[in-house]
Amino acid sequence: MSIRNGVQLITYADRLGDGNIESLTNLLDGPLKGLFKGVHILPFYYPYDGEDAGFDPIDHTTVDERLGDWNNIKKLGESVDIMADLIVNHMSGQSEAFTDVLKKGRESEYWPLFLTKEDVFSGNDQAEIDEQIAKVFRPRPTPFFSDYEVGTETDSTETVPFWTTFTSNQIDIDVESELGKEYLSSILQSFTESNVDLIRLDAAGYAIKRAGSNCFMLEETFEFIEALSKRARTMGMQCLVEIHSHYQTQIDIAARCDSVYDFALPPLVLHTLFTKDASALAHWLSISPRNCFTVLDTHDGIGIVDVSASGDKPGLINADAINALVEQIHVNSNGVSKKATGAAANNVDLYQVNCTYYDALGKDDFAYLVARAIQFFSPGIPQVYYGGLLAAHNDMELLANTNVGRDINRPYLTTAMVEDAIQKPVVKGLMQLITLRNENKAFGGAFDVTYTDNTLVLSWSNDGDAASLTVDFAAMDATINTVSNGEESTLSIGALLA
Repeated sequence: MSIRNGVQLITYADRLGDGNIESLTNLLDGPLKGLFKGVHILPFYYPYDGEDAGFDPIDHTTVDERLGDWNNIKKLGESVDIMADLIVNHMSGQSEAFTDVLKKGRESEYWPLFLTKEDVFSGNDQAEIDEQIAKVFRPRPTPFFSDYEVGTETDSTETVPFWTTFTSNQIDIDVESELGKEYLSSILQSFTESNVDLIRLDAAGYAIKRAGSNCFMLEETFEFIEALSKRARTMGMQCLVEIHSHYQTQIDIAARCDSVYDFALPPLVLHTLFTKDASALAHWLSISPRNCFTVLDTHDGIGIVDVSASGDKPGLINADAINALVEQIHVNSNGVSKKATGAAANNVDLYQVNCTYYDALGKDDFAYLVARAIQFFSPGIPQVYYGGLLAAHNDMELLANTNVGRDINRPYLTTAMVEDAIQKPVVKGLMQLITLRNENKAFGGAFDVTYTDNTLVLSWSNDGDAASLTVDFAAMDATINTVSNGEESTLSIGALLA
């Protein structure tokens, strides 16, 4: 199958519109009609409002009835490409399967579905086990394992440490077991029956664990992703691998899967606009994977690990530049982002800065549109997060209510709020850029990047059609030149705000 080469929307079903999939569909058929070629609907499974906003499903094959049903997904998929999350690594501790394990212990038919500490680390040499565990990649502040009391044949209980990569309520699956394979296949089946075109493999990098390794993106993980992607393709779907890691890892993964995210782009664009130096960005765009999806903002924070060094491998920018980048975000947000980042709030990831992209740029409309133009002219299929579409501010009220750092960028926006927001000049300008990216055939052709004399030029050409973005960082001026069906035009980014 072929995914449409146009801009996609990322959104929750309950946070854009009036609380369900039907309302979201009405928005896309109404005020936002024709704007997006695809929609990534963040987890809509039961329950969509768990501890991790849907990424801890009790039942991954059921649409939460408060949002709608599979028919609603299927209907939306008639007009746009649908992306859905396959939460590869874990399921909720309240799931029927794990509840049965808690009751029956090792006698449960579901026991092989879940990964225990002893499945990976065995033997009596505790010092050796501790040494092996110390090697495991861990960007999270929570423990690797969570102890659960499970039943036994004698009606007593035993304490079993289960793998919980993310939170104690997200129990890791043994994806190599027959039950694990059957579980993932059942989700793929529900997708293919409901017009899902793209599958986002969430947390796939953690899926395979081996003693003595760092348990992250192993050779066996690559093989697992390849096999799962192949299975999806036979069912008419493609896979997008979600991995936050060193940039070379993204390049390596891209060579072996359908597509990856360009997670290096968001911090590099900020670094470029803060420093007026596009050398790091230009270098990255000259080597970045072409089979990618680009983002500036998502339901998570702004990733830092994606541009950082890893061991003896240098990053795309150095540590001083990264520190300056993070501090400038805090300055631009008037310190608000600092309250939602790191240990300041209940964060599962200490290597992301929680802030809306618009506020990270100091609410500067021109800089924001330049950032979006750079994204749209970069290789890959662009995705725009719903808050970013509407140039949303940090939601301090929601953060105060939940004390979940990432909620600062997960607002609830009603249909009425959307209708008001699309009247803002910056949003109108962004919508024009989206339309340009969708309609010019040049973006299906050859890409080129140059950076000389403080001027970045991103160019596309395709059988007579052409599009180029020129950003002069000395003068802070940006212009788009296009040729479409033989007609030439020039657009100043600043004019979009007039």
